[in-house]
Amino acid sequence: MLTNNRVHRTSATPAARATRSVRGLVLACAAAAAVLTGCSMEEATCGGGEYPVLSIGGTGSACVPNGEEPPEGYTRYPEGKVPEHVGDKWDTYWQTHTVDEHGKIVEVPEGG
Repeated sequence: MLTNNRVHRTSATPAARATRSVRGLVLACAAAAAVLTGCSMEEATCGGGEYPVLSIGGTGSACVPNGEEPPEGYTRYPEGKVPEHVGDKWDTYWQTHTVDEHGKIVEVPEGG
């Protein structure tokens, strides 16, 4: 008696191969997009369509919709000194500095 120990496996169906190919392509595109757009894990200071403002005489901040003026008691950050991400150079700087009622940058008193 002749026995055959081979196991016959059917190859993946064309639909299954296409699904795997599409899934792989989507993952590759997502990875490429993250690299090309400079995707990072940093948390933005404000959301899209908003800009950050600083409280006058304090270290508080808020986000204002683009095209609107800052609310009373707030002012725009000085040009070139606008925080973009939580913990970046300017976010850290403005934790110890503020703008006074005359627009002058001053150090915040310790504990203030």
